Amino acid sequence: MTTPHTSPGGEREPTQITLSALEHHAYCPRQCGLILLEDAFTDDAATIRGTHLHQRVDTPGNKGRGTIRTLHALPVWHDDYGLTGTCDTVELHHDGRILPIEHKSGRYIPGGPADVQAAAQALCLQSMFQRPVPEAAIFSAADRRRHLITIDDTLRSRVLHTAHAVRTLLDSGHLPAPAADTRCRRCSMATHCMPQALADTRRYQQALTALHTPDHQDNPA
Repeated sequence: MTTPHTSPGGEREPTQITLSALEHHAYCPRQCGLILLEDAFTDDAATIRGTHLHQRVDTPGNKGRGTIRTLHALPVWHDDYGLTGTCDTVELHHDGRILPIEHKSGRYIPGGPADVQAAAQALCLQSMFQRPVPEAAIFSAADRRRHLITIDDTLRSRVLHTAHAVRTLLDSGHLPAPAADTRCRRCSMATHCMPQALADTRRYQQALTALHTPDHQDNPA
């Protein structure tokens, strides 16, 4: 992350948010906070598979295949939105179409956090190339196929809302409350986060507070 700075025109530019931070926050704000505020990250089988997958596709360069030129590990950014990151793969088609492709090791979940990251890539490319990028793709290694998403106003707003939420998190410096729900079973940081333990502690403290309020004290004999 970079700190905000003032442009030559005197306007304060937004803090740069990485595209991966958008996905982490969309999945779980606390997970994002642990990574950004405490520099914590824990690998599990899923993240290791993802790392190996990205190592195969994130070698910088470009290749030609018929009428399609493929770019790998392409740095992208959007100055106005304060976004920065790297696209796994970008296809440049002969008809001018630009298609970012985000690679994931797990199964694709429609409307999930990966949509936010892929949409942010499309918005960055649209700004850089000064042409519409109406679609993005997510390649799922689990089912070995691409899933196309449309970059509509709703998804664009979701990207900007998530970026704002990440900046708010950084400005506050406080970890969000744990989710303590089904997301935790798929999270590599569950042990570090200890969501259930924290949730139990919070409920215990709330119960103690309730017992010491006048409404919950025993009436004198």
